Amino acid sequence: MLSPGYPAEMAFFTRGLAHAGADVIGLGDQAAGDLPAIARDALAHYVQVGDLAAGDQVAATVAELARQVSIDRVECLWEPYMVLAARLREQLGLPGLTVAQTLPFRDKERMKQLLDAAGLRTPWHVAAETVAEVWAAAERTGYPLIVKPIDGAGSADTYRANSAAELDAILPGLRHLPRVSVEEFIDGEEFTYDTICADGRVLVENICQYHPRPLLTKMHEWISPITLALRDLDAPGLQGGRDLGAAVLRVLGFRDGFTHMEWYRKADGEVVFGEIGARPPGARTVDVMNYATDSDLFSAWAQAVTRGRIDQPVERRSRYGEQVVALELLPVGAPRRDWRATTIGDGMVIVRHPDLAPALEIAQRFAAELHLYAS
Repeated sequence: MLSPGYPAEMAFFTRGLAHAGADVIGLGDQAAGDLPAIARDALAHYVQVGDLAAGDQVAATVAELARQVSIDRVECLWEPYMVLAARLREQLGLPGLTVAQTLPFRDKERMKQLLDAAGLRTPWHVAAETVAEVWAAAERTGYPLIVKPIDGAGSADTYRANSAAELDAILPGLRHLPRVSVEEFIDGEEFTYDTICADGRVLVENICQYHPRPLLTKMHEWISPITLALRDLDAPGLQGGRDLGAAVLRVLGFRDGFTHMEWYRKADGEVVFGEIGARPPGARTVDVMNYATDSDLFSAWAQAVTRGRIDQPVERRSRYGEQVVALELLPVGAPRRDWRATTIGDGMVIVRHPDLAPALEIAQRFAAELHLYAS
């Protein structure tokens, strides 16, 4: 397991593998003593490397490790090192995504090119490496438009420009990026399509709706974003997204593990692909999914990748207990987080209700009325 203790959710996936009966070897750049206790207790062995980004060094370390123990799978659920995990699989001759299969999940331009070729609806898009190429793309797509990193995650460095003047103001903040994607802005509601798969079969489906769209939360510090896990996946208006998600998985050849896709529903009902990662959603969304289903999807993922099945059915039940199920706020005296760099700013609340309208009402009251004060 690459990076078994960071980000924080990885510790629960690591524990899930151990509970599924796997002897888990962790490999990361954290010191063993800095691993969360949940991860540390789940590991049979841990190897610390200087830097996970040093691919050649990591590959040599794993090659030496493979001479001492039998390695059956290489798993990584953190976006920056998914290509590294694929490289290690190829090196060891193990199942799972290859480098060629992983790259479209990381390169948003290549991702959309493959989906375009299959006839799926994506925003108009083009890659740009220079300021001149960005301006040329803007001439073609018109305004408003979106500029984002080719391999980004979590809406980082993603901007909307409503005019040439706004694009001109945005460009200096993108100079650190070697390539960007310039895309048509899709005006619509934004949803996720999340799955756990085994052998190409979708074992678990989830749809969340964002309130408001994530891009807005990166533009306005005062917004407290809501991620709403929908209980009734058969509700009108969602089938198009489910069909789109299933088609995307087929085109990209995904077979085993977690996926997290984002899609749009326009006012006229048209569904449009956003992007997809071969990983779980971040920002504690798996916790939200767990509360929506009364399940442990960390363990369900582990069972899917090690056994090809999930032992207990994952159901969206109609009755729950208390509505506020998790409340985590930064303690008094703690430094503030950079709201631009994280979806979870200075805290998070998870609520649940069997009916959509009350669940949204409760979440919106927290988003509007819960205030934290910093000195």
